[in-house]
Amino acid sequence: MSESKLKSQSQSGRWQWENATAGAIAGFATVAAMHPLDVVRTRFQVNDGRVSNLPTYKNTAHAILTIARLEGLRGLYAGFSPAVLGSTLSWGLYFFFYSRAKQRYSKNGEEKLSPGHHLASAAEAGGLVCLCTNPVWLVKTRLQLQTPLHQTRPYSGLYDAFTTILKEEGWRSLYRGIVPGLFLQVSHGAIQFTAYEELRKVIVDFKSKQRKKNADGADNLLNSVDYAILGGSSKIAAILLTYPFQVIRARLQQRPSSGGIPRYMDSWHVVREAARFEGLRGFYKGITPNLLKNVPASSITFIVYENVINFLHKSRKAN
Repeated sequence: MSESKLKSQSQSGRWQWENATAGAIAGFATVAAMHPLDVVRTRFQVNDGRVSNLPTYKNTAHAILTIARLEGLRGLYAGFSPAVLGSTLSWGLYFFFYSRAKQRYSKNGEEKLSPGHHLASAAEAGGLVCLCTNPVWLVKTRLQLQTPLHQTRPYSGLYDAFTTILKEEGWRSLYRGIVPGLFLQVSHGAIQFTAYEELRKVIVDFKSKQRKKNADGADNLLNSVDYAILGGSSKIAAILLTYPFQVIRARLQQRPSSGGIPRYMDSWHVVREAARFEGLRGFYKGITPNLLKNVPASSITFIVYENVINFLHKSRKAN
């Protein structure tokens, strides 16, 4: 094997791990900043208007105040440990798989990627991440839904939740919601990253023409404000198109009643019941806190990600 090829493979491997590191740090920063809104969103999503162990909230502000008053800071940060683990792991794996897929489609950087290639890369990464992280998201959902009104023994934390679920329901239960989760991860990530990449090209081209610089120096033209706008805009598009999958997954991942019977049997059961009793509105419950959480959160994620990538690149060049 030639020296140039070995060097190329080494640089390729380093690039993929830099993407994973930047994605993981970005994911952690996002969760730490926005978790209370995630708790509120999850509780709205599963509240189907029938018998429930959850309090009734009028709106996002009322939900946050009610949770803070009745449950304190612990309630607002319920499920924080699996959320940090899941988000850090998801973003790290996502950027890793995404960069690998892009590299494969671009034939080692020799070919400029089309929107279809970005879409395929993001979809592939989303599916792989979902298979790896579904158990973590299931535990997070259940911890977020624990309130003083609960009838069954509450989980004491991440480890207790995992062991209790395995003991009472078996390992298969850790993959409840995997079907809508796969649709969500594949479609959401594909839409978001395709929109991000295409909008980025537009801004880079515009700025490079404005400053009369060639395409090779274009990436240096973007700053944190640009990354925030790109991240937020691409997230809005993805949320509006894929949100019903989040509602279906959350409802499937609820803890069974004391008799061990799940509230919903499968995805189609959720769809039928929601359409029958709640209409289209039922599939968009909790979308306000979701937008409030995820639009700025996505901006934070991409600001952190792009800046960490730039820092790692500069450090590598300095060495």
